[in-house]
Amino acid sequence: MQTVLLEGRGDFGEWRDAARRLLVDKVLPQHVRWQLRGQAADLFGCPGEPISPNETATVSVSRSFLEAAEAAICHSDPDRFSLLYRILWRLQEERSLLQVTSDPDVSQLMRLIKNVRRDSHKMKAFVRFREVEAVQPDRRRFVAWFEPEHFIVSRTAGFFQRRFTDMDWLIATPKGSAAWNGTSLKTSREPAAKPEGDDATDELWRTYFANIFNPARVKIKAMQSEMPKKYWKNMPEAALIPDLIAGAERRVAEMAAREASQPPAFHERLQAQWRGREGEGFADLAPLERVRQETSLCTRCPLHCNATQAVFGEGPDDARIMFVGEQPGDREDLAGRPFVGPAGSVFDQATEAAGISRAGVYVTNAVKHFKHEMRGKRRIHRRPERPEIEQCRHWLVQELDVIDPKIIVALGATAYFALTGDTAAVEEVRGYPIPLAEGRILFVTTHPSYLLRLPEGIERQTAHRRFQEDLQAVARLAQSV
Repeated sequence: MQTVLLEGRGDFGEWRDAARRLLVDKVLPQHVRWQLRGQAADLFGCPGEPISPNETATVSVSRSFLEAAEAAICHSDPDRFSLLYRILWRLQEERSLLQVTSDPDVSQLMRLIKNVRRDSHKMKAFVRFREVEAVQPDRRRFVAWFEPEHFIVSRTAGFFQRRFTDMDWLIATPKGSAAWNGTSLKTSREPAAKPEGDDATDELWRTYFANIFNPARVKIKAMQSEMPKKYWKNMPEAALIPDLIAGAERRVAEMAAREASQPPAFHERLQAQWRGREGEGFADLAPLERVRQETSLCTRCPLHCNATQAVFGEGPDDARIMFVGEQPGDREDLAGRPFVGPAGSVFDQATEAAGISRAGVYVTNAVKHFKHEMRGKRRIHRRPERPEIEQCRHWLVQELDVIDPKIIVALGATAYFALTGDTAAVEEVRGYPIPLAEGRILFVTTHPSYLLRLPEGIERQTAHRRFQEDLQAVARLAQSV
């Protein structure tokens, strides 16, 4: 067993030199004991000795490992040295080891790096500077105290140097210190003493925090996750937190009492303009055509901004069967007609096979505008969200009132939710008649586009057969009502 003595305060170079010499000497990871200076040897161990670097030795490792090791060495876990040497040893044969995230050693390495990065982020967020007497007459001087979990001071000091280059400062911590004097940045890994004193900026911090604190959005666990209690003692504004939390409910009630009773004037003018336009020029049209024209002007939700046009329903205004899909697709958006794309072809074939004439049924969608995202030059379908479905229900209800179908077929979960407000899965309500108000009957099945997404094979064939059986059940139901 070979014992290696290290300071272990975030100095990557001391571990690198020792690991290089061990690797050149072909010392197995299990034959190395990494010991911190000042740490007592175990019962059977020998006192450690520093390993002098072998200047002629060369070891080939990837840049990704060097970057990972430089971060992980800053962790305070005493097992980090043996972990890094074990990974270094394995990398000589397993060149792609770092890409195997399920490997226990790699997983542990990633955890150490994540903790170091998080600690560095907390240092950037929670360091509070206090002004002290200046050394140079033309430059202000500040000090700060921070208590990191890991040896991150040297790693993070550059951030403060870039951000506060116009002032002199010192950041002291139990795990080292950093100082900037306008010319050079000096860091030390030796523990520093805590500076004492308060200044006027403490009160500024308290005033700022009290004013940005939102009592209506208090989530104590989330707040403590982002700003753990261990940092509070060194943050002047943290003294306000208990009282702010205790008074949150009262302050929310006061905010509600002060809430505006009238909508903003600009918003009210827009709404008035829409209310005046909504039925303008459509009074003499047939009921279904009037709803169609009003839908073409819809701006009830943001989906109209990126769609080509509103895609209204199609079919007789006295149809006994109404099919309701999710939303228009790319083809439908361009053509202005529902179910004319690939899913429409599947729908037409299935209805024809079931003995249902497309010309005799009414076909529409729960949402009238095409929701999508651009991928290169392609418009990729995105499922509408609940607020969008609820806004568009305004038009679906009017279609139902005009058509007054006896049977409504919901094609998919979005249509079922738009018609009932229920979020049950399709398979829970599929395949049997569901009574609705006004003597109507609801029948739920899958959307034809679902069949297109299935891979070729038994699964797709089974799904097509079930969809066909559902439409045949709809045809039989139409003959009995």
